[in-house]
Order: sequence, then C-alpha cells, then structure tokens
Amino acid sequence: MLDPRDAQDLAQIITDAGARGTPLELRGGGTKADFGAPREAEVVSLTALTGVVDYDPAELVLTVRPGTPLADVQALVAAEGQMLAFEPYGAPGATIGGAIAAAVAGSRRVTAGSARDHLLGFTAISGRGESFVAGAKVVKNVTGYDLPKLMAGSWGRLGAMTELTLKVLPAPRCTVTLMAEGLMAEAAHALMAAALGSNADVSAAAHLAHGITLLRVAGFAPSVEYRCNALPKLMTAHGTFSRLDGAEAAPLWHEAMTGNALHGAIRWRVHLPPRRAPELVARFGTQWAMDWGGGQVWIALDDTGTALREAAAALGGEAVLMQAPPEMRTRVPAFQPRAPGVMALEARVRRAFDPLGVFATARFAEDAHADQLPA
Repeated sequence: MLDPRDAQDLAQIITDAGARGTPLELRGGGTKADFGAPREAEVVSLTALTGVVDYDPAELVLTVRPGTPLADVQALVAAEGQMLAFEPYGAPGATIGGAIAAAVAGSRRVTAGSARDHLLGFTAISGRGESFVAGAKVVKNVTGYDLPKLMAGSWGRLGAMTELTLKVLPAPRCTVTLMAEGLMAEAAHALMAAALGSNADVSAAAHLAHGITLLRVAGFAPSVEYRCNALPKLMTAHGTFSRLDGAEAAPLWHEAMTGNALHGAIRWRVHLPPRRAPELVARFGTQWAMDWGGGQVWIALDDTGTALREAAAALGGEAVLMQAPPEMRTRVPAFQPRAPGVMALEARVRRAFDPLGVFATARFAEDAHADQLPA
C-alpha cells in the first residue's frame, strides 16, 4: 500500500503509475473495499491527507482534506450547531473523501439533497498526475463547469481529491420522530407520500419490513411541537402515531438508511420511483428496508442470481450490488448496466480525466482502459 504524505507525493505516485501502466486504487478508510469486483491494483491510501483546511461557520463553508475521518468532521460542525445536511454515514474508519466519492447520503437526502448537492468545490490530481481545481469555496458560484457534480459518486475514477469544500447548514434545534406501527408496505407508502407532500415539512420518511413507519420532524421547538400535533390529525386515514426520543429513533433510522440490520449474504440497494417500492418488496421476501419515502430500498437475499436487478429495471429503477461473495461480485457488475450511449459518454468523461487508465482497476465492469475508445 502506498501512503502519500501530501498532494505532491500523490501527484508523483500517479505520474509514475501512468508511466509504468500500473492501475491504482484510491482508498480512504477502506470500509467499502469489498464493493465491486475483486481486482488487482496498487492501493493508494489517502488517510495521511487529513485535517481541516478552513472552516467558516458564519459562511456555512468547510474545506477539509479527504482522509479526515467522517466522524471527526461531523463532530466539528456539530460543535458549531451545524451539520452535513445530506446525512452521510459510514462504518468506523470511514473518511469524508470516501463518503463523497461513494455519494453516501442518509434519510434526509429526500428533502436536503445528495452529496453532489453539497460539494461546492475540490482540488484533485488527475490521471495525468496534474493538479486541478473545480468549483469554489463559496456557496453562490455559477462560473465554469460543474465538476463537483461529477466527482461526487465517481468512486475515485476521475481523480484523487486532495481538498474538498462542503456546504454545511444549521442543525435543527429540535428533532422528533413519529412512529406508526403495523402498516403493510402499500399503506406505509401512502402514509409517507401524504406526509412528505403535506405542509408539515417532514424531513425524512422510512418504513421497515417489521411494520414500523418513521417520520422525522425537525426545526425550532415550537414549530416542531405544532407540526407533531398537526400530523396525526392530517394522517388520521393512515394510522396512529407515537413519539420516539432520539435514543429510541436512532437505531431505526440507521437501519433504514444503511440496511445493515438485514440478514442475507447478498445486499442490494435499489433506487426506483417510490410508488413502485411496495411492488418490489412484495416479490423479495422479508429482509428489506425503505428509505427516502420509498425512493431507496435495501433488500437482503441469499439468492446469487440477478432477478432482483431485472425486477428493479422493469419498475423503472436500478439496483446496485452492495454486498456479495467474491464469486458473485466477479460475475455480476456492481452497477446496473446502462444504455450503450450512456456508457460511451461515461467512458469519454473518464478518459478526459484519466487518459492512461491509471484509475481503471477492473473494480467496475465499465472500467475498460480509456485508450480503447476512439478519439
């Protein structure tokens, strides 16, 4: 494993790898190392590129190096009464750079947006070994190409970030979870859709296979209290509610946003139109969890086939293989195959950033060497 001490070290490592034709895998805390196909690549750890570069709570802007532990970043902004609004999560050791590269977003994503919506700018090293800057360290910026949208969710295939600038937001003064029990998936979806579409400003909605439906209400205490009293009256056709305190609600929300409590050797993450979520889970057993009002569904199985992916596509969605034995990860691509035109466009974008294929490690089925494309 290579451990660059700073951006200059990292640039030299990438330049040398390009000259040798050696693929490099960028890695933060390594919590998602088993995502994608097994591969042979030289690992470059970014954990030494750590620390806060600049934090201006008044301007709601934080610049940090990618190897900084996610937990440290969350603690830092929480101490100022602020938060990362897209609610990233990760196993112990997860880094902020890894969370952005994997586009991790929790339950609040349905109303607050995803990682790509909160990445204002970054500095990175391309596959040529050259440093480049995109975006800006301000919230209102409309100049240039919106490269942060590309970098979030790129899984380290476009460049190695050395700094990233994030928009932070004030944390709500008060948060309450309302819980309804005993609803089936269809009824739970109807409840979540009605709540998210109401004027109660519900910030998150989830449903667990064991019949628990969660609604999160956040803001100033008087407003939260008013909305928590109003919601049951608005939702009388959908069931009754009880209130959960933070300690009671936290593990349930964690189950909804991560799927980690589900039992099964195979775990899929499905994005699809929320109204189709009940139809999907009805076909695939009891190990599932809905988040984002049904827009994201975690499903755990023991079946190593691809029937779930095919079903997701038929419902207008896509399924990502998040956890599986090596044999299945070798055979089944991590991402849902896209249309040929989309795949070609993605490959051209990767080639622009990485013409020598330094970051093409065979982790993903579409990681063909960039030079295989015609100019």
